[in-house]
Formats: sequence, structure tokens, C-alpha cells
Amino acid sequence: MQKQRRMTNQRKIILEELRKVTSHPTADQLYEIVRKKLPKISLGTVYRNLETLSDQGLALKLDMGGSQRHYDGMVENHYHVRCNKCEQVADLELPIMETIEEEAQKVTNFYIERHNMEFVGMCQDCR
Repeated sequence: MQKQRRMTNQRKIILEELRKVTSHPTADQLYEIVRKKLPKISLGTVYRNLETLSDQGLALKLDMGGSQRHYDGMVENHYHVRCNKCEQVADLELPIMETIEEEAQKVTNFYIERHNMEFVGMCQDCR
């Protein structure tokens, strides 16, 4: 994580809008949402602020093997499911596997800080 940066009005609104949705938007999708409140904001500003928010641990950057990164306003550890056709991402309501990090640490000799788990399949609309 990088050092804490000032919470600008633009950054605050981007984070608020990200936390309102559960759709795990791309930066482009979030840009369209944020423009309703900040019509003069640029796409580059949204990208830069999303990077800052994820570096600060205030948002999750989901690099899930699709063509674009998705972002999540819920930073608590949780799992995701992604459609391999339309790339829709959703939260997966499963209990967190509490001991998986300890087990991974034992077999790798790495210090495990956190883990991401993604399930991939096809959403109901794409089937």
C-alpha cells in the first residue's frame, strides 16, 4: 500500500459510487456512473483515482483474467464468480475458508497476507 493521499472531492464521489453498486464495474462503466454527479470528470481521472483507492486499500482491483479490470467497493475478504463469456462479475456468498491461508503458508514457506478466489463459469443470461 502506498502512503495515504488526500481524499479529494472527486475521489470521494468515485468511492461512494463504487460502494453503491454490486456489479463490480470496469473503470469505463464507473466513469459513466460518476459523470452523472461530476459531468466534467475525465476517464483518465477515474482511472487514476481507482488506482489510488486500490493502492490505499479502500477499493479492490479485480484482475480476473478478463479483458478489463473490475473494481469492488467491498474490501473485506470475499469470493467472486465471473462469466467467461460476458465477463460479468458477482460476489459469491460462501463462507470464507479461514484456514486456507495458513495451509498455503505451510506448503509454500511464503508469508500469506490475503487470498483471492475466483470461480469461472457462464452466467444465466449467457447459457
